[in-house]
Amino acid sequence: MKKELDITQKMDGLLDSIRSIILKARKNIAKSINSELIATYWEIGKLIIDVESSSKFDHKSSRQLILNLSSQLTKELGSGFSRANLFNMRKFYSEYPNVQTLSGQLSWSHYCELLIIEDKQKRAFYEKETENSTWSVRELKRQIDSSLFERLLLSKGNANKETVNKLARKGQELAKPDDVFKDPYVFEFLGIPENKPILEKDLELRLIRHIEDFLLELGKGFMFVGSQQRVTINNTHHYVDMVFYNKILKSYILIELKTRKLKISDAGQLNTYLNYYKTEINDVNDNPPIGIIICAEKDEIGAEYILGGYENNVFASRFTYVLPNKDELIKELEIAMKDE
Repeated sequence: MKKELDITQKMDGLLDSIRSIILKARKNIAKSINSELIATYWEIGKLIIDVESSSKFDHKSSRQLILNLSSQLTKELGSGFSRANLFNMRKFYSEYPNVQTLSGQLSWSHYCELLIIEDKQKRAFYEKETENSTWSVRELKRQIDSSLFERLLLSKGNANKETVNKLARKGQELAKPDDVFKDPYVFEFLGIPENKPILEKDLELRLIRHIEDFLLELGKGFMFVGSQQRVTINNTHHYVDMVFYNKILKSYILIELKTRKLKISDAGQLNTYLNYYKTEINDVNDNPPIGIIICAEKDEIGAEYILGGYENNVFASRFTYVLPNKDELIKELEIAMKDE
């Protein structure tokens, strides 16, 4: 019996070791294949542009060259050489002429999404964020569609050339409480029609069911603690709608959901919960908690008076069920940049 137990224990340990080796090898192989693929496509793009340049091809001739290449390469080598893909390879080299600047963490599919973005600083931001947050292609596409770059700049309230350059160089940095804040939050993944009335409880339940999408929208470093977290003061129970912890800021993030316009009482309620967490829940190494009221509507002047004067960090942001209009956001950002 003892021998059988010993064999089982050894077997389990051996299985864990072998499994670890195989998974590591597979990861390294996938990474190596991806690096080779990226380098190959970059080289193809370079060859195309070199021929176009040396032959002094005009736009029409360059297009015809790629069409002919696509037809012949597909016939000889199979899929992967569609006209669209060859145009992407050409643009890939054009936008990244230094192969050393390419990231080994990004796949070709990532780069194809990034190449759609013409603004170089905006593209650099999404590239850096994809690396930092290890976004899948689906997650990258969703963040681009939801205009994360513009929303972050406008949320700061002081959009200027320096903030644009900083986002492009480093991506989103979480160094202080208001860095976690966005306005608006986009909940298009819930599939709720615009302007459809919904109870706060139902909104909360839907966000929990789509917690992975919600975490992506909240940003980097967020971990879900729970919903309806109890706060007991003088034997009276109160409940925080949703509680998260941000491991970068080392802070609890308390979120209150309001499917109506921001009210004066909302800030006082959330500030009470923040005081409780600061006193009763925080560990020695935790920073002060942060509160966010996510509401259907708010006006900037009213929000300024409602949220001002608190010792705690209390923010209010709108939410929407539809992806924001990119053109309108870009116009809004351009106006903010002109007014700097």
